[in-house]
Amino acid sequence: MNMKGHSDDGHSPLATYVIKGVIFDFGNVLCSFDNVLFTRRLAERSPVSEDEIHRKIYEESELTAEYETGKLTSIDFYHKVKELCDLDMGIDEFRDAFTDIFTPIPGNIELIRKLKCKVRLGLLSNTNEWDRQYALEKLDVYPLFDAVTFSNEVGAKKPDERIYLDCLGKLGLQAQECLYIDDIEEYVKKAMKMGFIGFCYEGGRELGDFLRRQGCLS
Repeated sequence: MNMKGHSDDGHSPLATYVIKGVIFDFGNVLCSFDNVLFTRRLAERSPVSEDEIHRKIYEESELTAEYETGKLTSIDFYHKVKELCDLDMGIDEFRDAFTDIFTPIPGNIELIRKLKCKVRLGLLSNTNEWDRQYALEKLDVYPLFDAVTFSNEVGAKKPDERIYLDCLGKLGLQAQECLYIDDIEEYVKKAMKMGFIGFCYEGGRELGDFLRRQGCLS
């Protein structure tokens, strides 16, 4: 689904603004991820089934939300999951299992390189300390971003307005001057409500075509 920014009344397009900044989400935009890879490795070190581990971590607790908003440290997160799932696993093995779930999306990584020097680049992600250190910062295009905003540092997750404003402040731009790209429609709609031009990424080459139509790429 492609969605172009509109004014608050939902009708008037914001086409008069020149795009000066492009802000990318991380998960399923720059890298795909699969939490099953994590829970599967935990199940190898636990009497609890893989399905139950997934349910305990992702459905019946707020552990990942608390970790992604900085309410839990990495060590706290490890100990709470270890206790919850009765794990026989050291912290280093746990961290590796937790972060080894990402696969770069080559076409979108290449778009970052093409956009550099044409617009200001932002990275805006609901994430945590370990994923930043062992996944995001390992991307070879990570140094190309002019501004990075992470939920665990802001203390708020998308679609909270504060996290979008943090990124805008770092870029030194207005919402109307920025294109926001995310795979979650709710987050794109929130950005559009704030004045951004929005694009909901669903895979394929549509993102590159959209960037060219908006004048960001030749």
